[in-house]
Amino acid sequence: MLGRLSLLLGLAALACQASALTVYKYTDANGVVTYSDQAAPGAKVFVFSDRMVEKLDNQVKLETRKHAAGETLLVRNDLYAPVQVELKLEQLSNVSGAPGKPINWVLPPRSEIRLATLAPMDPSKPLRYTPKLNYALGDPRLLPIKQPYPLPWQGGPFRLTQGANGQYSHFTPKGRYALDIAMPEGTPIVAARAGVVVKTENAQSGRGNNPSGNFVRILHDDGTMGVYLHLMQGSVSVREGQRLGVGTPIGRSGNTGNSTGPHLHFVVQRNVGMALESIPFEFAQPVDSLPNFAVGGD
Repeated sequence: MLGRLSLLLGLAALACQASALTVYKYTDANGVVTYSDQAAPGAKVFVFSDRMVEKLDNQVKLETRKHAAGETLLVRNDLYAPVQVELKLEQLSNVSGAPGKPINWVLPPRSEIRLATLAPMDPSKPLRYTPKLNYALGDPRLLPIKQPYPLPWQGGPFRLTQGANGQYSHFTPKGRYALDIAMPEGTPIVAARAGVVVKTENAQSGRGNNPSGNFVRILHDDGTMGVYLHLMQGSVSVREGQRLGVGTPIGRSGNTGNSTGPHLHFVVQRNVGMALESIPFEFAQPVDSLPNFAVGGD
């Protein structure tokens, strides 16, 4: 086990340094999965996919309310975070009251708003149109406050195995400034900054169906969000809507989702305008030095 973990850490470190790295995934006759930078018979190329899945369709909804004069379109936000929405109406037929350009709005947490009221130009014929709703978590009007983050775990010291702009998986807008810290499964994970829990996933085992694995997303007061990924199944100890302080336990580190070894993936994101992107941040102390005694590390 230690040898395999060392190999995985080494691969992640190489990913930080090399301009490109091919990782192979091999499953032996006993079902043991091995990751390596060396091709072997039966091995397949391991393809990283930055598809962080946060299913919000049931929490950000477009609703149509019919009435005698026509139809009213509303958007409801059931999340504990603001949401920026953009509504487009296409393929219009027999419609009056439709805006000439997309409607953009920022909905506060747990709220709804009327975006348009439509009526038929010819009351004897039906309204015909196709609505398209896009949305992004967060309020893009807020500006981040720069401040150092306490280490979001207890114990250590642990190693940084992939930093910002890592060529293995930290090269997309959502994860460019993320940090991967190798640590044993079950390491206590704590909130690095105060805020409100926006979204959690706690039921994934192993690879699961979400590349992020089990995670916690926390909204900070300046509109940024801290996201803690690949947590152990069943370990998430906070609920959506809960207000947390710095150092509050939120779960335990794991190896779930699109993960090549036990580690914590930590990233800070903000809405830059209908899109979440990672932003630079700094820890209050070097990762590879001392454990985080400030929040109870040992």
